[in-house]
Amino acid sequence: MQPTSPLLAPLTLGGTPLPHRIVMAPMTRARSTQPGDVPNALNATYYAQRASAALIVTEAAQISPQGKGYSFTPGIYSQAQVQGWRLVTDAVHQADGRIFLQLWHVGRMSHPDFHDGALPVAPSAVPFEGQIWKVDAATGIGAMVDSPTPRALERSEIAAIVNDFRHAARNAMDAGFDGVEIHGANGYLIDQFLRTTSNVRDDEYGGSRENRLRFLKEVVDAVAGEIGAQRTAIRLAPFLTARGMDCPDILPTILDAAAFLHERGVAYLHLVEADWDDAPEITETFRQQLRARFAGPIIVAGNYNKARAEWVLEHGYADLVAFGRPFVANPDFVRRLTAGLPLAEFDGSTLFGGTARGYTDYPALPAAAAA
Repeated sequence: MQPTSPLLAPLTLGGTPLPHRIVMAPMTRARSTQPGDVPNALNATYYAQRASAALIVTEAAQISPQGKGYSFTPGIYSQAQVQGWRLVTDAVHQADGRIFLQLWHVGRMSHPDFHDGALPVAPSAVPFEGQIWKVDAATGIGAMVDSPTPRALERSEIAAIVNDFRHAARNAMDAGFDGVEIHGANGYLIDQFLRTTSNVRDDEYGGSRENRLRFLKEVVDAVAGEIGAQRTAIRLAPFLTARGMDCPDILPTILDAAAFLHERGVAYLHLVEADWDDAPEITETFRQQLRARFAGPIIVAGNYNKARAEWVLEHGYADLVAFGRPFVANPDFVRRLTAGLPLAEFDGSTLFGGTARGYTDYPALPAAAAA
């Protein structure tokens, strides 16, 4: 990679100076301490090993017990969880890294076993095809299981969830994070409100585009009002079609959201691009439309390699590029990418749950091998 590569250019993000443009994307790893979904020293080691990223966005942390949808994912609503996350932020900062916490409420992407037998909640009680990772209590073995048709949220319940996001953001600051990224993508609760396929409400949270955007705006306003817009970011997935999310109105809805986010002055907009086989091509027209509505920093993620990453930066369609699985198997991914060194392959069988194997035992490339 040439020294003039746009990937190596510094950038200031929400007042935080970044040394380059290579971001570690959020990835669920399901290794919190039980009971209580508490982050631990192993998590701290994992993130500190990858602190050479311009920015680390953590795996998503549920904002409340109701927001949980996968086994062993960490939370950010209890004091024990805040203290656990402090281990992580201290370790990353000691390694000269920067780290945002991703906040989520999974909505209907859940299972009654996480909620004492109660149904998961969603904007509407719409059947859909979606699976979550759940560990069987009897065998201790994790597997993908179907999510049931959810229960529709009552109008009176929505404000409490907005407040849960606000409280989680405050907890993230208490835990030492540099900011938070609201998870509005991948078919989780905020995304469910955005789409006509998952939101068939007839009150002020459903129907028109403006109404479907209301929940997102309330969450962003609550979080930014609590910790500052410069420490508030959001992830969106305009091209998602899986999990019953193939909405014909989603692209203009995302563009309207981008205009609001620009006006609100958030730290960045994180765009999940289609990364599955036979996925739709992301047009330059859409990239241009998004940039016209959001002038702040844009992060893109989705099977990028060095050439594609440089292309999207050079064209001004993004300001940073996030990489997921390469960071799992390559704690020194930034060095390997920038120096053109070989990349290790990750073990997919160890992605969710488990021990240090497939988590903190991936080695950095020795100096001799690099040479």
